[in-house]
Amino acid sequence: MFADMPKSAVKQPAYFIPHGAGPCFFMNWNPTGTWQQMAAFLSGIEAQLPMTPTAILLISAHWQEDAFTLTAAAKPGLIYDYFGFPESTYQLTYPAPGAPELAATIAKRISAAGLPSRLDQRRGLDHGAFIPLKLMFAKADIPVVQLSLQRGLDAAAHLQLGEALAPLREQGVLIVGSGMSFHNMRGYGDPRYTAPSEKFDHWLTEAVQAAPAARYTLLQQWQSAPCAVDCHPLGGEEHLLPLMVVVGAAAADKGSKVYSENVLCTQLSAFRFD
Repeated sequence: MFADMPKSAVKQPAYFIPHGAGPCFFMNWNPTGTWQQMAAFLSGIEAQLPMTPTAILLISAHWQEDAFTLTAAAKPGLIYDYFGFPESTYQLTYPAPGAPELAATIAKRISAAGLPSRLDQRRGLDHGAFIPLKLMFAKADIPVVQLSLQRGLDAAAHLQLGEALAPLREQGVLIVGSGMSFHNMRGYGDPRYTAPSEKFDHWLTEAVQAAPAARYTLLQQWQSAPCAVDCHPLGGEEHLLPLMVVVGAAAADKGSKVYSENVLCTQLSAFRFD
């Protein structure tokens, strides 16, 4: 069905979600309950969808390539790209099928938009993908394709990428950007970062909820936002870039904040577009 891109009866929304810290949802954490509300939000997404997705396209902060690259394995494995966590977290499974045909279709769309793309038949899903998906779609029965960021982290290129992906939503494909609205490793747990994270979160929320043209411009120039570099140090803004892809895929749809919480002294939020 993906090769010819027929229209689905129901268009899927697009999401930008926080994926937490490593395998945080599947281990004991001190203090207890740190990630409980975020886990509940992620677990509730499936019930908020208009239909079961035909597939999931997930853009993870934890994969960067020179060209926008898609997983194309029929049975993608998992990449445990976190360190120093309990042994049990390296035994986690998520046996969702891949979607090689869909991956090839998406690669063609990206290339047609004038952006570099390629397929990777060997790479599996990293923790920015399988950790939140274990909560969002616990049955692991929906095909998953993961899409990389492009090195250089140019906001405009990722917004353009999202525009090329927008028609997939009409096919029932759920587009998910997996990152963090605040990601400065020095700031987690430090109360000095609470106020900066709140200021940036306020700006980010207003940008997301702005009219589509203004939203696009604001996010392309995100570095000028209040406390932006405190929240996403330059050169390390990979956790914000999945939002740019989702905003591009949102086209003219409305953006809204659907989750926000102070976690480890920082404000973290999620957004939905439909």
